[in-house]
Amino acid sequence: MREVLDGPRRPKPGRHPARYTAGMLDRISPAALRRIFRFWPPFIGAGIRVAEISDDWHYVRVELRLTRLNRNFVGTHFGGSLYAMTDPFPMIPLIRVLGPDYHVWDQAGEVEYLKPGRGRVTAEIRLDPHRIQRLREEAKDGSKLLPEFTIEVKGDDGVLVARVRKKIYVRLRKELRPVPRSDA
Repeated sequence: MREVLDGPRRPKPGRHPARYTAGMLDRISPAALRRIFRFWPPFIGAGIRVAEISDDWHYVRVELRLTRLNRNFVGTHFGGSLYAMTDPFPMIPLIRVLGPDYHVWDQAGEVEYLKPGRGRVTAEIRLDPHRIQRLREEAKDGSKLLPEFTIEVKGDDGVLVARVRKKIYVRLRKELRPVPRSDA
């Protein structure tokens, strides 16, 4: 009732909203996030279901069934739904895997539609532990990184329906970056 009267809750003064959200992700389990996604309006409307998030956050499987609500004009999967099923990934798992010392944002995304999607389609997002370690190594000097991740959306028959490319901004938080030395 208080939110109705006072408006939505806001982060504490002086705390950046992204830091607030990332802080919430630090305390949530993969199973709890799956339950939250079950009721997330963009996923409900499109018929998207997060089927699995591994305990170590390195694997996510998302499914989309073709229904009257997410069908396009020619009777196949609406392209926006195919992109939406991959949109929060790999950013959210990266936030968890890298931890609170890093800024992690979606920078860019594109989708390539390869075949008409019919029936159920699935996207699997995998984070390679060796790649995560390389990101940490490359970011330790405070450099801005823009790694790209490719996600394949496949039909139940294994046919590749779409390929989604996500560019993610990764950078060590300002307060943790090394202080530049002046050799003057």
